[in-house]
Amino acid sequence: MIMRRGRPTLRIQFVGLCMVAGLGALLIRLWWVQVARGAEWTARVQNSSEATVRIPSIRGEIRDRNGVSLVQNRASYEVDFYLPEMVKGYRQRYGRPPETQFRATISGMPKDLKEPDIVRIVNDGIVPRLEDLDIARDYNADQLQKHYRNNTEVPYSYIKDIDFSTMAKFSEHDVGLPGVDIAIKPVRSYVYGALAAHLLGYVGAPDDTNMEEAKKYTFYQGDVEGKSNVEKTMDEYLRGQPGIRVMRRNAKGTIDGVLREEPPKQGANVYLTIDARIQTIADEALRAVGRGAAVVVDPNNGNVLAMASVPSFDPNKFIPSIKAKDWKELGKDEAKPLINRAVSAFPPGSTFKIVTALAGLRKGLANAHFTCTGGVTYGDHYFQCWINEKGGAHGTLSVSDAIKVSCNAFFYQYGNAAGIDAIDATGDSLGLGKPSGIEVTGESGGVLPGPDWMRIHSPNEKWSSAYTANVSIGQGYDLATPLQMAMAYATVANGGISYYPRLVDRVLNQDGSPVLDAEGHIAVPQTPKVHADFRSDFTSQQIELVRHGFWRVVNEDGGTGSVARMKNVQVAGKTGTAQAMLNGKKDTVAWFCCFAPYDHPRYTIVAMVQGGEHGGSVAAPIATRILERTLAMDEGQFEPQLAWVAPAHKENPFEMIPAVKFKDSLPSAGGQDEENPNGTQTVENADMAKTGDAPDVEPEADARGKVANVSHPQRALRALPFATPPPQRPQNFFERLFGAHPRPAAPTPIPARRKKPGI
Repeated sequence: MIMRRGRPTLRIQFVGLCMVAGLGALLIRLWWVQVARGAEWTARVQNSSEATVRIPSIRGEIRDRNGVSLVQNRASYEVDFYLPEMVKGYRQRYGRPPETQFRATISGMPKDLKEPDIVRIVNDGIVPRLEDLDIARDYNADQLQKHYRNNTEVPYSYIKDIDFSTMAKFSEHDVGLPGVDIAIKPVRSYVYGALAAHLLGYVGAPDDTNMEEAKKYTFYQGDVEGKSNVEKTMDEYLRGQPGIRVMRRNAKGTIDGVLREEPPKQGANVYLTIDARIQTIADEALRAVGRGAAVVVDPNNGNVLAMASVPSFDPNKFIPSIKAKDWKELGKDEAKPLINRAVSAFPPGSTFKIVTALAGLRKGLANAHFTCTGGVTYGDHYFQCWINEKGGAHGTLSVSDAIKVSCNAFFYQYGNAAGIDAIDATGDSLGLGKPSGIEVTGESGGVLPGPDWMRIHSPNEKWSSAYTANVSIGQGYDLATPLQMAMAYATVANGGISYYPRLVDRVLNQDGSPVLDAEGHIAVPQTPKVHADFRSDFTSQQIELVRHGFWRVVNEDGGTGSVARMKNVQVAGKTGTAQAMLNGKKDTVAWFCCFAPYDHPRYTIVAMVQGGEHGGSVAAPIATRILERTLAMDEGQFEPQLAWVAPAHKENPFEMIPAVKFKDSLPSAGGQDEENPNGTQTVENADMAKTGDAPDVEPEADARGKVANVSHPQRALRALPFATPPPQRPQNFFERLFGAHPRPAAPTPIPARRKKPGI
């Protein structure tokens, strides 16, 4: 009986032990899942119930030397499509979404693949509702499908830059469509329109989305990047830091609120050496001609105070993206408004004689005299002086005399006496023949021709004294930019220091502190940068020989630049006229380079006009106009009005210009200029369309994207008005919206979002 009684007890104990072991295993498993891996599951649940959106960064402003904002940010209202949300919403409402087939290359082999037909989803489920609200718009269906295929994480901008009333209508009716939302994005505003457009440049969408970064977010709103000029060269400083918005999904998977948000931070502000007032003066003066450039520099430090080019363009057309038809019009314009003529290379004509004159001084020719009989023969070619066409000759001249009357025959002989090596070495020290490195895109280096250059570019030709003669007067293969010539004349103006041109003065954070580099140094120092010091090669008396020659050009009777003579200010300068080839046709290039006041120069000004008959009658009046008004501004007698300006454009920009006269200019002594018929050279243009990155071009609507073909063909859709940039600085959009600040601060461009079924 005892044994019988023990067997059930053992069985019960065994069963109990098994139950305890099972319960223990279950508890261990529960602990492993809920405690040990609790953080992992929590993260998964959280990720599935949250959506993250990258908020694009806010670019810093671009300002002039006095703090005047030339480029700001404004708010752009956009209707964005979050395409994966649209596909999900379609699947929940209608079932399996429609599909389309496309050809792809997989492992080097073509293959047909399928994907949701996002165009049909939009046309069937989205456009009719938007059309009911009268806010539908034609779009490019092919681009939409490609966007879904290649940039799923990036919202597709359906309507860009809508006006406030349209945005209000959208918000008021709460369209309730999954994946459709209003976004407020900071975009660039070029405050004064076409003013300084060739310096400032424009921005656009990046060529390639950083997909590795995009994968960190549910939806990725990328930054814009600089495509040309200061916007591009200073992009690393102008770019700010992106923000992030975390949104809550409800049980149905749609988004119904914002959990938290980290606003973006604004980039640094870039201050240029440009004075917006002088830039306005130069732009106004240059509009007297169809094609040309003007440069104003401070000869005492190399600061660029103004740099204008005509014809011009309005960079606001590129924001948020330029219409395809507008881009085509710019490209078809024969006057090429995207060309920055201030840094394009042209034959300099007699203005190049500054290089030849200094080269001769290096070779001890300060006291040399040469005789002009109307021309000089080299080999089998007779090189004329311009006066020979008038039946005259200049006689025996010194270097100062020859500069005054711009005698070609003198400089043919003087240049050969100095030698091509000395001419090239002097030009190199002045900054010619190479890009200066100024913060603009597409700067031409120009050409300083010589034996070495010819061996590379014309190996079948041999350098001769005839080539040296042509180079000596700025013809032949010589090419220089208006900026280069401005720096060369600034060197003589200040007594012999050749500076590099400075366009960017300083870069400051939003708190006013300077931006530092990786080593803790100021990223953009404000100290002038010296290229060469001629004072070690020449005495002050030798440099004065050249300076005085330029003074005689303007202030003595018989000088070729007497049109630039002023009553109360002594001006020194040099005229020039050269022949060039443009698109296979002959063109003329008129120049005037000057500096003033003569004893203590504050400004060096270069005016260049394509299609001008003579430098003295066409370019000199423009430079004089700039100088008169700038000096009057310094004296408080003239105040330029900063305002939005339309692009400069002449109806017939290729019409030959015999003379330029301003009705309200001071009377001058008149004057004449030389003409150099000795050969032509091709122009090197700094075309922003070719030298900068391609802009963000908005393609035209195609057949599948035409709203009239989708649902209501009988309805005539009204055109959506576009927001325009603010014309004045006092307060930008963000300051008006969120309150003015004592100094421009980083705005918060994207407020909290409203609750609604879709993103």
